Amino acid sequence: MLKRLLPGLLLGVIVAGPAAAETTLRIMSYNIWGGGGNEDKGIDETVAVLRAANPDIIGMQETRLEGGECTADACPPAGESVARAIAEALGYHYYDQTDENVALWANAILSRYPIGAASGHDLGVPIDVNGVTVWAFNIHHDDEPYQPYQLLGIEYGPAPFIKTEAEAQDYANQTRGAAMDLLFEDMKEAEGAAAIFVFGDFNEPSEYDWTDAAVAAGQQPVKVEWPTTHKLSEAGFVDTYRAVWPDPVAKPAYTWTPQGDEADPEDHHDRIDFAFAKADGLRVTGAWIVGESGARTDLAVDPWPSDHRATLAEVEF
Repeated sequence: MLKRLLPGLLLGVIVAGPAAAETTLRIMSYNIWGGGGNEDKGIDETVAVLRAANPDIIGMQETRLEGGECTADACPPAGESVARAIAEALGYHYYDQTDENVALWANAILSRYPIGAASGHDLGVPIDVNGVTVWAFNIHHDDEPYQPYQLLGIEYGPAPFIKTEAEAQDYANQTRGAAMDLLFEDMKEAEGAAAIFVFGDFNEPSEYDWTDAAVAAGQQPVKVEWPTTHKLSEAGFVDTYRAVWPDPVAKPAYTWTPQGDEADPEDHHDRIDFAFAKADGLRVTGAWIVGESGARTDLAVDPWPSDHRATLAEVEF
């Protein structure tokens, strides 16, 4: 969400298990920034993005507008969710995640396949893929304090500036630890599913992007094993984009943000939108950053309607 206060494809990447696959799905995480509404547009451009990406399951964030009184500390959503209208335009099933908790901010899950009853904290739903049950979880973490800004001395809310990996991890756990606890509690309901997917605007970078090599290349200020993505990796989830594109220096894969200059000292472009997957025999056969035409985009759609790029992957299991 990051409310600013200032005016090719590699095939056949084997992740685990046998090469033979029974189910193929295209999965997508997409912060739609109000579906165009934050710029007084309709949903048409957002629908065009989804038609071009052709996902089977979408974890969607920011289906409602930013509130009129929006600061780093608080930014309640306003208006109605556009999830239903987008789903109807695509002919998809949808589920609006309406619970108010620390892991959600105007979220919805859309699917080409039928959706079942949600988990206890409203973070996930079962999906019937031609008789195969998969679960899709979709989260939106808090963006304040935002540790990359803390590390880089960029003012954003009242959080102090910091210098070390340990400090970044501590603040990240304080900011998003409770939300991750809710996610892992809800994921217990997915036991026995053929596959589990976790989508989200994490508002926290990846442990696979803030590496020593990325620091040496001048992309990041320090190496950080970010705890939110690390918890999912430890639980057996695969970061689908890095499964295909493992080198963060060659493919930084910035999802925040298609707006502004990467050299702007008052911002820091990064990858904070993810599609994680876990399944027996999982293979990630393709992964794309979806956005505007340009060097940071693998699949371009113009005009681009969001302040985030999306992440898309094709998986088999």
